[in-house]
Amino acid sequence: MLESYLKYLKHVRHFSPATLAAYGRDLELYHGYLREAGLEGRELTASEARGFVGWLSGRGLGSRSINRALSAVRGLFRFTRVQGGQAGSDPFREVRSLKVPSHLPSFLLEQEAASLIDGPAAALPGSGCAAASMPEPAASFWELRDRLILELLYATGCRVSELAAVNLTDLDLGARSIRVRGKGGRERVVFYGAPAAGVLKECLLSRRALALERGGEAGKALLLNRRGRRITVRGIQGIVEKALRASGLPKPASPHTFRHSFATHLLNRGRDIRKVQELLGHANLSSTQVYTHLDIERLAEEYRLAHPHARRQN
Repeated sequence: MLESYLKYLKHVRHFSPATLAAYGRDLELYHGYLREAGLEGRELTASEARGFVGWLSGRGLGSRSINRALSAVRGLFRFTRVQGGQAGSDPFREVRSLKVPSHLPSFLLEQEAASLIDGPAAALPGSGCAAASMPEPAASFWELRDRLILELLYATGCRVSELAAVNLTDLDLGARSIRVRGKGGRERVVFYGAPAAGVLKECLLSRRALALERGGEAGKALLLNRRGRRITVRGIQGIVEKALRASGLPKPASPHTFRHSFATHLLNRGRDIRKVQELLGHANLSSTQVYTHLDIERLAEEYRLAHPHARRQN
């Protein structure tokens, strides 16, 4: 039944590979709890279901991880009942999810985003930083690829998994747009500006010889690794980490930081929150509203740093 449930999540619910892997691990933990507690092969009581939460907490899992595990197990119970035509009770129905501490996602200021993107490749197309009197040697395909990744993460607000999955056929060069597939298999169109367009043009020209030489994924995927295959999420994360080290920016950043920054900067410039929701691919507006709090927090920090009475002792 577990294998059928995971196939259902993949092909019907269109869960991402990362979410599927996480659910698989969560359900392995659940079966580990049943074995240790001697509960295999029989129906659980509500008290025994709540014991699963304590068992997970004892293993050092945080609130978010425990809530995800509960979601995975609840889903398995629902799937089992539907597939088996059963009307049995769900012992997890009365198990409450844990309260998750709220926190604001980190983001880059506009000048920090520019520094991170321009720092490792200031003379590449689209940067506007190369001196006209000092022509630079042509950038390699890999330098262009790295710059393109940074540009598109910031310009589009894509999730890193969405960017890694982009194919050449998803591009509309004339409209400067990309069709991406997000959570739940939902498609949307994202956009990019002149800096990213310049790098993309050079990157596409540079990759033709590579595609002809290697074929396979090189003829389909937009972003390639050095083996000519589609780049992985971890590969993109490594490129961002390398750019962060090269920029000397004294704060952490990841591919998702670009997504947070994209949303924050749009809202700071007065864009409608529902339009930002569409661009991010959020199913619920509440997921987008967190970025309005980022601006409030930023203003509060500016006040604390600048106002002469902000730190005054009573």
